[in-house]
Amino acid sequence: MNSIVVHSAKTLLLALMLIASSDRLSAQTDSTSYDELSKLLDENTDKSVKEYSYGAFKTTRVINGHSIENTGKGILDFKISHRFSPMSGGVHEFFGLDGASIRLGLDYGVSDAITVGLGRSSMYKEYDGYVKAKILRQTNKNEMPISLSYVGGMSVTSLQTERLFRTLVAPEKYPFSNRLFYFNQLLIARKISNALTLQLTPTHVHYNFVETAAEPNDILALGAGGRIKFNKRLTLNLEYFYQFTQLNNTTNSLSVGIDIETGGHVFQLHFSNSSGMTERTFIAQTTDRWGDGGFRFGFNIARVFTVVKPKGFENAKNKIW
Repeated sequence: MNSIVVHSAKTLLLALMLIASSDRLSAQTDSTSYDELSKLLDENTDKSVKEYSYGAFKTTRVINGHSIENTGKGILDFKISHRFSPMSGGVHEFFGLDGASIRLGLDYGVSDAITVGLGRSSMYKEYDGYVKAKILRQTNKNEMPISLSYVGGMSVTSLQTERLFRTLVAPEKYPFSNRLFYFNQLLIARKISNALTLQLTPTHVHYNFVETAAEPNDILALGAGGRIKFNKRLTLNLEYFYQFTQLNNTTNSLSVGIDIETGGHVFQLHFSNSSGMTERTFIAQTTDRWGDGGFRFGFNIARVFTVVKPKGFENAKNKIW
């Protein structure tokens, strides 16, 4: 009963404040005005509510790898990722722009804590899927100093049966199970300030099939990444994955880029020595080296769509919905 009274009083006070401040709010969107006033009321009515840190990254990817951010509940995030060929090809290869690999992905927020995703990459003709779950969330008053999430997924290659990795494999030695790959990650992040976020990503990648008996089926790696925020729409992102165990003739993935936010889109422009865009490819199968000119230009484009509107906003008609 008390909660109903508090909610009713809050709603009435919010309406009065909106009427009284209509001139000031006329230059703002309806959603911004509501959020600001609602936050003010929350601060005055319930001091026990935890204030979570948000906006550690602009999107759910740092560059290649996952960021601590989740897709919101009821939101569909459509991602187009492109990686061109190495710039070492020079003018003849138009500095890598003549060749490219692409991944199309769909990420959906089942809840604010759980995101699921599916994708298809032209490299290895690979299909992938994952689940990301929030475990801990950083709070503004440091009751919880970090955010922690788990990501787990798998992928399958649909290449012709005689080829896997870089060598030819006899069809009779190529059962379906050899096409499968798995990964597990922890995302450990802290938003140190509005301008700086750092993240560590311990990772395990499993291959059902490797080319030689000397190569490990399990790759252990540690990712380190972060972003520096210049203003509301522009950030600098860095990402590096160090492998403790490696496949033959591979190297560590290093990427640097910028994020540009333009309303409903986030453009990620970057340079990386990795051509793959799934965990098993960019973490464990990167073969090009920055020192040899083996870095390439790439980009990610994210566009979000509201599939299920939040409760109470079903009939809202402002620009967000």
